[in-house]
Amino acid sequence: MDLLIAAITLPFVLAFGASIGSFLNVVIYRLPEGLSLLHPPSRCPKCHHQLGKTENVPVLGWLWLRGRCRWCRTSISMRYPLVEAATGLLFCWIFWQFGFTLTTVGYWVLSSWLIALSLIDWDTMTLPGVLTKSGLGLGLGFQLIWGWQAGNIPDYLMKGISGAVLGIWLFNLINLVSIVFIKQLGMGDGDAYLASMIGGWLGWKYVLLTSFLACGIGALVGGGALILGLLSHRREPFPFGPSLALGAILAMFWGDQMLDTYTNIFFPPI
Repeated sequence: MDLLIAAITLPFVLAFGASIGSFLNVVIYRLPEGLSLLHPPSRCPKCHHQLGKTENVPVLGWLWLRGRCRWCRTSISMRYPLVEAATGLLFCWIFWQFGFTLTTVGYWVLSSWLIALSLIDWDTMTLPGVLTKSGLGLGLGFQLIWGWQAGNIPDYLMKGISGAVLGIWLFNLINLVSIVFIKQLGMGDGDAYLASMIGGWLGWKYVLLTSFLACGIGALVGGGALILGLLSHRREPFPFGPSLALGAILAMFWGDQMLDTYTNIFFPPI
């Protein structure tokens, strides 16, 4: 991307992404509680004071308030500005890689769903069906748009459908094997639906890659949690959604390179 265009555009992308991150914070907090995402407006959870315009500015509002409610001085979690900043930076990264394209818009949508789902799973050990199912529908919708743009709707739509089917079948198979050998489910139902959503967006090759990466990430995180005493034993439930989300983001950016490297190592050209 031309550096001048990037210098002009990226600050706006960063601000836009941070604003989306601010709304994702609302989704992450309110959706599991069954609360409206629109009413009431953002407010202090303790004294219920509605945030003013300056207080509600992503990242900067938290810094201006020094991490405390202006009225009751209750501490405001640092996770709010971190989610806003991370979303803004991820939007910039996507724009830097894919430029002014439909792929950029699609991956902005996908990454927003992944951020919300992974943090809800981290907080509640659940992956709401309203998000995984709507995310799958949007993924198949974007496959239609990409297919129309490329002049090949059937191939793109089949890519999304096959990825969605493989994602849910793969995790159902993992659960079946787990029941046979360790007498308990290895994954939650929500993980299968999240994998199906990712497959709908990225296709069958990338959902396989995502699942492989997620297993590696989950093993590292789970092993670290055991060592640090955050988990008491190996079979204690642990959220897998964040690992799947991170695996999908890695596949988005470097999927082709990873698959090419794998092919060259295990199936070198003769």
